[in-house]
Amino acid sequence: MSFGPSPAGFGPPSPPSWTPPTETERALAEARARGDWAVYHAVLARVRLYYVMSREAYDAQPDRVHRTFVRDPRDGTERWELFTDGMLPAPRPDVVYSRASLRWIADAWNPRCPPAVVVNPGSPCELALPYGPPGTTDWSRAAEHIGTPSTSMRLRALHVGGALHGPVAHGLACGALLCVNNGSLWNAPAWHGHGYDGERRRLREWWGITTRAEWQHHLRNLLAAEASSSVWEFALSLRRTIARDFGGHVDTGYWRQAVATVIRANSEGTTVITEDGVTKTDPRPASETEARVEGVQRLIGRITRYEARMRADGILDENRYVTSVEAWDLGRASKMARWGLGARFCTLAETESALVRAGRAAALAHRSWPDFSAGYILGRCLHFDEEEFGPWYQDMVAAHRILMSEAGSPWLNIPFR
Repeated sequence: MSFGPSPAGFGPPSPPSWTPPTETERALAEARARGDWAVYHAVLARVRLYYVMSREAYDAQPDRVHRTFVRDPRDGTERWELFTDGMLPAPRPDVVYSRASLRWIADAWNPRCPPAVVVNPGSPCELALPYGPPGTTDWSRAAEHIGTPSTSMRLRALHVGGALHGPVAHGLACGALLCVNNGSLWNAPAWHGHGYDGERRRLREWWGITTRAEWQHHLRNLLAAEASSSVWEFALSLRRTIARDFGGHVDTGYWRQAVATVIRANSEGTTVITEDGVTKTDPRPASETEARVEGVQRLIGRITRYEARMRADGILDENRYVTSVEAWDLGRASKMARWGLGARFCTLAETESALVRAGRAAALAHRSWPDFSAGYILGRCLHFDEEEFGPWYQDMVAAHRILMSEAGSPWLNIPFR
């Protein structure tokens, strides 16, 4: 370790009662207190940093970088302020942030840049670093050596400013599988995520969302558990009915036959009562009905094979099965509520309201956190995995194990119902 004077200056002394919001700020404060700048630089290089950007400029030219520098109130010099994720304030419509690596910040230098960057200004882990051409300072050499920050799977929480108990925390915990998978803070309703530009890009590329109205539409569908295939829930609900009527265990062959019986009966036409009177729908063609039977029976095969694998991997207990895949929509609703805030399609109050609704719906559709997790994993795999048991499956198994074992897990500290 290298010890020596501060690269550019100290921030305020660390008060004895200060609680670092996350492990990142704790590591920075401890390195700063020791004067261990090599460790301080390494911590910065391994995390994503945020800086204020112009929302108006980005909205007008989203393909360009829009940095905002500020004047130091003490001496009037210009500086570039950087923040770790635990130090970000609640999102505001008029102040937005972009996210970058320390290496990118070093490489973004040009002669018009200010002479210093300041990390977490006003906090006990504040530090000013000289800003010059890449590779000319200790911190830029450390950033170049470490390279891309790690996004390894881990459980992270806000110890200050995050929800840990109550309805909002319950709704946040419904999105914990994705948070653990991405190494993001599971309990931060005041979401910045990938930054304003990154969240806008995420919603545009993955969901086709570019407006508040489109975000509201997708959120409503997710909260109503109507965003995924209704056929999945039809098959699972029929098995639940059989299990309730016949004492628990459901033979797969009997389940397949029951599906065929129900589909064929429904294809014969049904009586519908409307304001105009009683009408009868026309029967479906036999070929269409048999194709539907065959498709749902194939789905049953996929479901049972995923369940067998989940039992082998400890996601499902022996002789247990997935009761519903509504968790797949509700877990994504928990995240959509936050993504919308990061993209400024909603307010913090709207995000928290949606989180509470997601948690309540999850408690109605599932029995426990393990039951919720199994439903989420199955829905994700039916949507993406194609029975490859690849990363779409394996990543969720790893996240499930973390959430079911680590002491700080919301699934071990927040009652499901």
